[in-house]
Amino acid sequence: MTEGLWSYSTQSGHLTGTDLTGWRVEASDGHIGKVDKHSDEVDAAWLVVDTGVWIFGKEALIPASAVTRVDLEERAVHLALSRRQVKDAPEFVSEQHLADLRYREEVGRYYRAGGPFPGSTGIR
Repeated sequence: MTEGLWSYSTQSGHLTGTDLTGWRVEASDGHIGKVDKHSDEVDAAWLVVDTGVWIFGKEALIPASAVTRVDLEERAVHLALSRRQVKDAPEFVSEQHLADLRYREEVGRYYRAGGPFPGSTGIR
């Protein structure tokens, strides 16, 4: 994941312009939910994952660099994050946070601290 937190890895198989809405999302340790929204913008790519009832309907903003593989056949997105990392992520409220750059910075700090991202310590 050398392209930056808010960019898809070239090894992920993500194709710009592919509508991922409704696709299954797999954390590193199991199914986590489905893609509710996503962005392909350069240096601002992300997924909003609806975790459904697994963690009481929480939505989580996931930086594109967390995507390890996009499976076009299975319509599934695989993450380098555990279910726990997604569960513990800052609360996401679409109408408040989607365009809020400060919120995105907060999310970036969370994932850099505990995720497999450029500049992360990997320690939580």
